[in-house]
Formats: sequence, C-alpha cells, structure tokens
Amino acid sequence: MALILAIETSCDDTSAAVVDTSYQVLSNVVSSQEKTHSIYGGVVPEIASRLHYEAIDTIVTRALEQSHIALDTIDAIACTRCPGLLGSLLVGVNFAKGLAWQTRKPLIGIHHIEGHLLAPLLEHTLEFPFVCCVMSGGHTSIYRADGFGDYHLLARTIDDAAGEAFDKVSKMMGFAYPGGPVIDKLAQQGEPTIRFTIPRIKNNPVDFSFSGMKTAVLNHIQQNPDYEPANVAASFQHTIARYIVERVMELCQREGINRLAFSGGVSVNSTIRALAREQGEKHHIHTFFPSPRYCTDNAAMIGAAAVYRYARSDFTPLDEMKPLANSVL
Repeated sequence: MALILAIETSCDDTSAAVVDTSYQVLSNVVSSQEKTHSIYGGVVPEIASRLHYEAIDTIVTRALEQSHIALDTIDAIACTRCPGLLGSLLVGVNFAKGLAWQTRKPLIGIHHIEGHLLAPLLEHTLEFPFVCCVMSGGHTSIYRADGFGDYHLLARTIDDAAGEAFDKVSKMMGFAYPGGPVIDKLAQQGEPTIRFTIPRIKNNPVDFSFSGMKTAVLNHIQQNPDYEPANVAASFQHTIARYIVERVMELCQREGINRLAFSGGVSVNSTIRALAREQGEKHHIHTFFPSPRYCTDNAAMIGAAAVYRYARSDFTPLDEMKPLANSVL
C-alpha cells in the first residue's frame, strides 16, 4: 500500500494529509484563516499567502505526526497546483517541490476541482459514471465523471458562485463572513415565507445564475426595514437549495445516471442535503455526501485525486510544476 502526502493551499485554508492508495485517510490537518479574513468581510489574497507561508511547515509536520508516518517512508507528494489564489498556490507548490527534491519522491500536481470531485471516494464506494455538483465560494459546477480523469462539464454558474451568494446575503444583513454557516444556522429559526424567483438561463437552461437572487434579497431588505432576518435567511436558503437540487436532478435524468455526489463547502448546507436526499429517493437516484471535513478545502481530497495518478505513474516533473490561478478542469 503506497502512502501519499498531500498539500492544499488554494485559498485561505492551509492543509496537509496522509492518504494511502486504498483511500484511507491517516491524517488530515486543516488550519483555517477564517477569523483573520472575517475582519475584512472576505479573503484578502496578500494576507492569505503570508499566513500560508507562516503555517505550512507546522501543518505538514503535524499531518505526518498524526499519521505516525515518517517523511522518508512517504511514496509520493501531491499538491494543489490550480486553480486558486496565485500567491496561496505558490506557497504550497514550492513547499511540495522542496520536499520532493529533498526526499527524491515523485511529485503529483492536482486540479483543485478534481479533488472535490473525488472527495466522496474517501468514505463511499462510488462507481463511475456519476454526476457531481461542486459548490463553494468560488465554484458552482456540475460534472459527469465517466472515469478517473474523464470529466465533462454539464453546467456552471455564469456569475456568482453559490458560496459567494451566501457570503453577500450574510453581509447585507450585517452578519459575519463566511456567510454559509451563518445563513444555515439563522434559517433554522425562520420560515421560508418570502418568494424569491429562480432564474432560467436562455442559452443553457441548466446553467446557474445567483446574482439575481442576491439582488432580490437586497431589494426585500431595502423595501422592508422591519424585515425578519431569520425568515429572509430561510427563504433565501430554501430557494438556493431548490434551485441547485432541481438542476442536478434534471441533469441526472437527462444523462441517465442514478449516482449523484455533492462536494465543496456549500454541500454542507443542511437544506441542500435534506432536499437532495428527498428528491433522490423520489427519482431513484443514489446521493452521496462527504463528511463536512472533506467538503471544505482540505488536503485529503487532494490525496484522493492523487491515488489514480500515482497508480499510472502520472507524475509532474519539478521544472514543470508551476501554479496556475485559472484553469478549467
């Protein structure tokens, strides 16, 4: 059984994990920068890269210690190379390159979205083909996965990502960043009494647009000074959940696939999970959700994506390993 040391620094979480080639997670350490960036209402790239630089050595050491694995017994090193904040990626890529050179171990560059796509494999037996909805602060996309490395984009957001919409609505109501957990908790105290319209994109009806819903919430708040925040949160969350789940179920039926996975930080949302399971049972579609610790950015999912590449000896030469801020899977 081979062992992979994985590193993830695409945005504002510094993470390292040790994963074996049977997808067993031996350690998964995440250092969040949430408290720092909450002061600014969002991620500040320059601060994020500096905090990665300060934390990465400690986080990698802790991941090795918790796994009880020595660095010289690791078989390969994997890291996120794209997409993400360039400065943040640079820290992780350079650290991984240094370890690979020091230990003479092969290096595997991983696409961040592929990590999210394959995160369910850490806990579930999920056969190809399957449909996966990846939802985070920077991405909202639906893919068909026909095999390892064989992914087809079915739908995407044309403006804000779902997580970004949660952040902005939270900020509108005077609450903290990140907005997803805040809105989810607040929604449990309210009722979805406000009707927000679900948009339909003309060119591709299964694509997403979240900016209109964000504007609708702002209009409601401005027109109703005595609005009830819990009801706004519940209504917004219910609309987002229905919007996402309807689209992904529609695509599963169109593609003739009865296996559906969700990943990314927004997939932790309680309403999305409940509605997806309910609609999955209704349409005879099996739904798979990673545990919350594998939904948000983490190195274990990068290790999961590295497993099949290791088996194929699909390694990245040190002189070719460069971070890419923008990259389509």
